[in-house]
Amino acid sequence: MSAQAVAGGRYRLERPLGHGGMASVFLARDTELDRPVAVKLLAENLTGDPSFRKRFVREARLAARLSHPNVVSVYDAGEDGGRPYIVMEHVDGESLADALASRGRLASDEARALALQAANGLAHAHGAGLVHRDIKPQNLLLGSDGTLKIVDFGIARAAEATALTQAGTVLGTAAYLSPEQALGEDVGPAADVYSVGAVLYELLTGKPPFEFESLADLAAKQGRMEVTPVRELAPEVPQELEDVVMHCLARNPDYRPADGGALAAELRGDTATQPMRAPTRPTRVLPADSPSRRRLWFALAGVLVLAAILLAVALSSRGGSNGGSRGTTAVVVSTPAVQPIPQGATPQEQARNLAAWLRQHSAGG
Repeated sequence: MSAQAVAGGRYRLERPLGHGGMASVFLARDTELDRPVAVKLLAENLTGDPSFRKRFVREARLAARLSHPNVVSVYDAGEDGGRPYIVMEHVDGESLADALASRGRLASDEARALALQAANGLAHAHGAGLVHRDIKPQNLLLGSDGTLKIVDFGIARAAEATALTQAGTVLGTAAYLSPEQALGEDVGPAADVYSVGAVLYELLTGKPPFEFESLADLAAKQGRMEVTPVRELAPEVPQELEDVVMHCLARNPDYRPADGGALAAELRGDTATQPMRAPTRPTRVLPADSPSRRRLWFALAGVLVLAAILLAVALSSRGGSNGGSRGTTAVVVSTPAVQPIPQGATPQEQARNLAAWLRQHSAGG
């Protein structure tokens, strides 16, 4: 490999597009097909591990099987002079990281449309058995025609399987990592869904869901779900879009949209195709000694006491007329079984169910 060319001179490097800890990206020209391409070269300090070099190329070739409008195409991969390279489609535009830096938060419709494109690309990859593992604004490229494309499939997996992932660290930009990935656990499609939710949160509010000083701090905050609801920061965001974001950010991956296809359906509003799941809306945790928390517990206790009193009154009123005077034969009165309070999918629905239950039993229904 020369300083200006790769693969025996086929790809002529023209100018740098970006540098990262793992690789550098150059705008290049494919001299055989006479078209612009992007060439990613593995950083020289990482070329000393032969197993990683092979894995880097192998994962890139797996990603080359993907063909979707919202996924950057991989054209070629190999080694030149012991340095692995990947040749990709060149996207004439900017990353979402650049868009956020220049524009701040985006309008709800635009943010939803971008997230939907990312979900569509992930749906294709997840259907092919590939998980990205490093979805973040820098890896979401917005072309000049408005098309969003996901870049760098396979590279995160290649690095995670090597000693490059040291104890206590994980690959990727931490602000967009799912809780299971931040803890170094196995990840699946739901990890990508979480990351898209974190990106969408930032597109809508101008800030990531969590502010933290270390991965341990991030994991702790994710465990407590200390995230401010979207509409507290951006009241103009539609409620249903906030619900989608919060669904994606559920701590338990089983409570998120299962994969890119499920997320795309939610972003389109196609809820009829989505299975009902347990409540997943994360909220900010109140301090243990806060007045708001004490008032909440007192209110809940009051409701439960009132429910017990009303139930007792309802049952005694049914049987009181049969108590009779001394010497009368006791009559066993058959009363309907008291039904449990139906579970609600949200705290608001649960409150409505409780109110309906109280009205029913206090009226003797």
